[in-house]
Amino acid sequence: MTKPLRTTREIRIGDVKIGGGQPVLLQSMCATKTTDVAATAQMATMLAEAGAGLVRVAVDTKRDAEALREISAQTSARLSVDLHENHKLAELVAPFVKKIRYNPGHLHHIDPEISWQDKVKRIADVAGEHGCALRVGVNCGSLAPVVALVAPAKTSHDDGSIDRDCCAGGDMPLLVSSLEHAEFLDALGFTDYCVSLKSSDPLMVIRANREFARRRPDVPVHLGLTEAGLPPEAVLKSRAALEPLLVEGIGDTLRVSLTVPNDRKTEEIEAGRQILTNVAAGDIMTPDRLQLPRLNIISCPSCARVENGAFVKLAETIREATRFATDFAVNIAVMGCRVNGPGETDKADLGIWCGTTHANLKRGETLIGSFDYDQIVPRLLEELQRLMDQRQSEPTSKQSEHDA
Repeated sequence: MTKPLRTTREIRIGDVKIGGGQPVLLQSMCATKTTDVAATAQMATMLAEAGAGLVRVAVDTKRDAEALREISAQTSARLSVDLHENHKLAELVAPFVKKIRYNPGHLHHIDPEISWQDKVKRIADVAGEHGCALRVGVNCGSLAPVVALVAPAKTSHDDGSIDRDCCAGGDMPLLVSSLEHAEFLDALGFTDYCVSLKSSDPLMVIRANREFARRRPDVPVHLGLTEAGLPPEAVLKSRAALEPLLVEGIGDTLRVSLTVPNDRKTEEIEAGRQILTNVAAGDIMTPDRLQLPRLNIISCPSCARVENGAFVKLAETIREATRFATDFAVNIAVMGCRVNGPGETDKADLGIWCGTTHANLKRGETLIGSFDYDQIVPRLLEELQRLMDQRQSEPTSKQSEHDA
């Protein structure tokens, strides 16, 4: 797809460029454990051969960084690294990747006495030394604590709808964080970066990216609907989030995040390619055209950080087990690890955050308990039924607020 020309700067990711009117680059991410070198290199190659112009690999530890060296030698895929909590790993991974993604919402976890500015400067210095591009990856499921206080958790709009998302508001925290980091990187003189503003709500993705593009038309944007969930619903939600932006010329790379087994990860590339084809043909899906069950399952794409291999199957089981409540307006988050798990489940009506041996069940921000994997679905269904009974006993006006 050749997108409408925008005034974004052009940045280089290895031997490919994005921004400045270049074709949109499709991306995906390895779901194997990074320390499993052979499996990760094989998946990276599989994704690249399917059409991924960039393949992301998670690195959380020095062992992961050491494995990345070997992975890069065993695949010709163009690699990006995903750093979350440990900024110090940048030095170890930069020689073997073309791009580094960092999440502003996780910089405070390690060495909290060091400012985020000093941590980002360190990452940018390393990236500049090794010719790596950066992505500032801001996600509603993992906003920095200070930034998350910028706007209230619920915001009403003129049309009567209510955002149940901390990304809502005038200057939404998602936008504030993105602009703040872009301005800081500019001040450092580092301009080979793009920005992503992700939420699990298509409307939030559209609002945040439109406003960022308006304020910073020079910065390339990576698009994605985070935790889109299980196909085919996840593909439709991703279409509704991304196609309206792409047709406006917003978006220089994209990823469709799907909760699928490892052997089906290429479906992310297929879905991304179909989105670009739709936009080129003028067949644009918008949020108001979505015809989906009112019960909305939010689930993250499987990745190297998933703490239990049963996660994808669990998400599929929950979808089938909750079909009796399809017409009930409720968000259920099924999250595979700690990265966005706590934040995304806080905002959901009901949420499951998966650990190694147990799954944590939450109702909003309240932890109900931790349960074995063979107990978690029945306990979720109990809470769902309890929530349905409670809502049905509420006044009609209160029910309408939940439905908005």
